[in-house]
Amino acid sequence: MKIATIDLGKEPLFLAPMEDVTDASFRFVCKEYGADMMYTEFVSADGLIRDAYKSRDKLLISDSERPIGIQIYGHVPDVLLQAARIAEEAAPDVIDINFGCPKHKIARRGAGCGWLRDPEGMVDITRRLVQSVKVPVTVKTRLGWDHESVIIEDLAEALQDAGIAALTIHGRTGTQMYKGEADWAPIGAVKANPRMHIPVIGNGDICTPLQAREAFDRYGVDGIMIGRASFGHPWLFREIRHYLQTGELLPPMGVSERVALAKRHLARSLEVKGERVGVLEMRRHLNSYFKGLSDFKPVRLQLVTENDPQALFGILDTIAEKWG
Repeated sequence: MKIATIDLGKEPLFLAPMEDVTDASFRFVCKEYGADMMYTEFVSADGLIRDAYKSRDKLLISDSERPIGIQIYGHVPDVLLQAARIAEEAAPDVIDINFGCPKHKIARRGAGCGWLRDPEGMVDITRRLVQSVKVPVTVKTRLGWDHESVIIEDLAEALQDAGIAALTIHGRTGTQMYKGEADWAPIGAVKANPRMHIPVIGNGDICTPLQAREAFDRYGVDGIMIGRASFGHPWLFREIRHYLQTGELLPPMGVSERVALAKRHLARSLEVKGERVGVLEMRRHLNSYFKGLSDFKPVRLQLVTENDPQALFGILDTIAEKWG
């Protein structure tokens, strides 16, 4: 599969952009475990043009992460265009437009999946953005605004005609948020359309290697994007890749290996963000790496309240000794 000239090989696995999750340290471990292409946290166009430091910080990428995309969102066309040019200065491999986020604070303003209520405007801003930058532009969107307006088949053609290099489709509508099951049939219909020639990437409810295999075989997608299932489980990429290549399931990751991963992740977070922020932003991850361990509640409380990095490393060592 190729996005423009970016060769991602056969059946690539993508890490979805997720706010407060896919920062540099989490991308580091996902790359280590086999993510073929990753995206930054989605970045506010308004924040970029105001030079807000939180938005600007999300543009920081490294060569070791390539290929990587920067995803931007916004509801004002001229602001989106200006933000895209700012994002391009960070030298991503692609710029992705977020037409899929269903969060109320974003969609109610017409950003994210709110654009699905104005498909003509959505296609127009996509065309203008493609023309305003030199890097490939991709889009992530949903099936439609609601179940009465599932427009993805026609919309996919229009977005392709607007010049995008790849399309990621989440198998839910905007109003559905993350409820119910993702519907992959419309994604498969887009891929089966003989007019479509750009890569189609499927997204939604891929949590196991078997589900990934079915997505490729049943719906014919070029790639799959993994979002929430990777949180607390970045080694899912390795498990899926192994199954796709061999047809065999890897054994579950042991506690000692999870501890080693958590320590690498913590060290990277401290390196990138400094001691205070690095510890604070690791809490959500450390709380997720050790799900299912018996009698773990007191240790989990320590993981999410301890402020001293060296003490955290010590707690992780204790986990390996007691549960490993």
